[in-house]
Amino acid sequence: MTISTEIPTRTLVESLVREDASIDAGELYDVAAALGMSDQQVRLCIKRLVAEGQFSHEGRGRKAVLRATAEMRGALEPDLEYLRLMYAQDRGQAGWDGVWHLAAFAVPESQRTARDGLRDAIVGLGGAAIQGGLYVSAHAWEGRIRSAAQELGVSGLTTAATVDLEVGGSTEPRELAERLWPLDRLAAGHERLLAAAESTLRALPSADATARVTLAVSLVAEFDRAHDPDPLLPPELLPRDWIGASARAAVAESWAALDSAVLPPIRLFRWYADVVADITATT
Repeated sequence: MTISTEIPTRTLVESLVREDASIDAGELYDVAAALGMSDQQVRLCIKRLVAEGQFSHEGRGRKAVLRATAEMRGALEPDLEYLRLMYAQDRGQAGWDGVWHLAAFAVPESQRTARDGLRDAIVGLGGAAIQGGLYVSAHAWEGRIRSAAQELGVSGLTTAATVDLEVGGSTEPRELAERLWPLDRLAAGHERLLAAAESTLRALPSADATARVTLAVSLVAEFDRAHDPDPLLPPELLPRDWIGASARAAVAESWAALDSAVLPPIRLFRWYADVVADITATT
């Protein structure tokens, strides 16, 4: 079995937290080896995570057990609302209402850290820069942006919504989306995700227990890599036959097959399985 997805050691450790918040060190080392990681690499990562207070460590070597702290358990949960929205859009069950949502802020240089944090939060929510300090999204995001601004202590935030948006002389929604978001780069990420999902389906019939977990971890990592920068634009703003929808369909098929192959009770695996179950129930 060949795994081409590059996975940081920390991501691997966090991916193997079980539903009781534990990690079986033997399973961790086996999957790490299948991904081309050395035991020393894993040990150093565990040491850092324990030093940061993210995990406790009981026992030695492959018989050890790691336990995620309450803080770490909360940080590991994926945005299930985001996952469900992407599949609802793919099925035509979450159409765009034609409204553009704008956010602008003016933060003085003396609050540079807060300013940078708010910008990162806005971009993380799928916002695209129109000009300095002014961002746009196709989704209602006002509540989340206000929460981010409040946490950062930023008061100079303005939000608005409009159905009339013109940027650089363009008003046509698909042209605006192509101008504002890096669709070519996003498509390339989804092409890699589609290839990973298809590779998973091919490898699964002959995979042993460790290989199944390795395939699942690799697929989740590739899924996250493709979607972390994705603003999840509604289909009305994307090129027809958008590769993202095809990639997500292949992921759902691969995940259903992985779940049927009896994956261990790992928290991340169960979350993805629940989303796939929701998709199956509504199609």
